[in-house]
Amino acid sequence: MSAGNGRAASGRGLRTTKPRGGERASGVRTPKQRAGDAAEAAACAAMQAAGCRILARNVRYREGELDIVADDAGTLVFVEVRMRRGAGFGGAAGSVDRFKQRRLLRAARQYLAERFGAKPPPCRFDVITADGDGVRDWIRAAFGAD
Repeated sequence: MSAGNGRAASGRGLRTTKPRGGERASGVRTPKQRAGDAAEAAACAAMQAAGCRILARNVRYREGELDIVADDAGTLVFVEVRMRRGAGFGGAAGSVDRFKQRRLLRAARQYLAERFGAKPPPCRFDVITADGDGVRDWIRAAFGAD
């Protein structure tokens, strides 16, 4: 890492260190951020219980952020974790619209290019929805790279 900017030495925009976006200068996380952190931790626990191996969390690029990257029996899984309090406006799963999908696809392509070059493994995009009680739904292959 280069000093102070949180970017990889290659300068490609990878950022996996704290502080996270929106974090206060004091380093204190907001209640909404803490709830999101808890949702991501619950999603990781559910995936591990199902036999997945977590490879990375909160991988950031200019193109977007990958909440969780995991290996599921040889398939690379890019996971978007969504937390919503209610079902209004389509709920948590409905909030992964075309715009968000494109951002995730661009970030995933960057991740694959950096780590696998011209020979990427099979991949899929999952969405895990959560609420205050933990994981509510795990939508495997929620969308494709169309």
